[in-house]
Amino acid sequence: MSLPLVFEAPKRAFPPRHLADLTADERREAVVALGEKAFRAEQLARGYFSGTSLDDMTSLSAATRATLAPLLPDLWTRVRDVSCDEGATVKSLWRGHDSTLVESVTMRYRDRTTVCISSQAGCGMACPFCATGQGGLTRNLSTAEIVDQVVRANADEIGRGHRGVSNVVFMGMGEPLANYNRVVAAVRRLVEPAPNGLGMSQRNVVVSTVGVVPAIEKLTQEGLQVTLALSLHAPDDELRDTLVPVNTRWPVREVLSAAFGYTRTTGRRLSIEYALIRDVNDQPWRADLLAKKLKGKLVHVNLIPLNPTPGSEWDASPKDAEREFVKRLRDGGVNATVRDTRGREIAGACGQLAAQE
Repeated sequence: MSLPLVFEAPKRAFPPRHLADLTADERREAVVALGEKAFRAEQLARGYFSGTSLDDMTSLSAATRATLAPLLPDLWTRVRDVSCDEGATVKSLWRGHDSTLVESVTMRYRDRTTVCISSQAGCGMACPFCATGQGGLTRNLSTAEIVDQVVRANADEIGRGHRGVSNVVFMGMGEPLANYNRVVAAVRRLVEPAPNGLGMSQRNVVVSTVGVVPAIEKLTQEGLQVTLALSLHAPDDELRDTLVPVNTRWPVREVLSAAFGYTRTTGRRLSIEYALIRDVNDQPWRADLLAKKLKGKLVHVNLIPLNPTPGSEWDASPKDAEREFVKRLRDGGVNATVRDTRGREIAGACGQLAAQE
């Protein structure tokens, strides 16, 4: 039985207010309300975004740390980490204050370190080939819960003796644009210069969506330079209605129109995510149709070998079908590559580790 689409998250309590939920001005107000000088907000933020625990913020006295402790509540308890690729890929499972489970994945490459983060606990988009979609939506994450995944990953990598996180992709659990306000606020915390944020480049942040058209149009007006990744998975409405049920509300033509509008306004190349599924969406004619719809646009297609979920009827396309699909897209004038797959042996597809737990 297919799950219904869910655009409104269940009403569940967020964790206590955290420094990362607040703007720089709001932090100063909060610090003053606790009886401290306003400049302490900047010191607290500098420590937090650098991954320093409150106890180790020695620029603050013990009494000041105790006073300001309510602004840095613990958001996540680490359940476990699993790794592969000789430690270059680490998947982390986190438990929230209400026993909510979410996942993040850190991937270390030669020229960058990327963390894939979650924006919701579960997902309401009901895509049948996705482990998270099969589980349904539990709740939205708070801004701080989103940001804290990056802060923790950055601190972990530095603690392992490697460079910190340089890239963030909102491709973990959940539909980011269904938690719009908190996701955009989290992006602003990530790119805000130190000491009030992580100081990341906007161009190194990717926000994915299955195609929530009104939210794409709203994001277009935010003045951000993040990359938009559209999880398309089929170029025709007949199949996409099944693979990405939100397509029944906003069909392929409307979704692509909104996404191309984002590209025109921002000048940022659109990323099309396309999971190749054996005998489902990997036919040569679908590659030709996709190329026809994308030709001449500022776009790149990421073809993703499907990471099957346990008990699923879906499986990855064979290599010959994958190569033919790539060839037809390129022959049609569209840039396309097959994404490097990481983490198959550690339940790497989003939602798999939480489902096991």
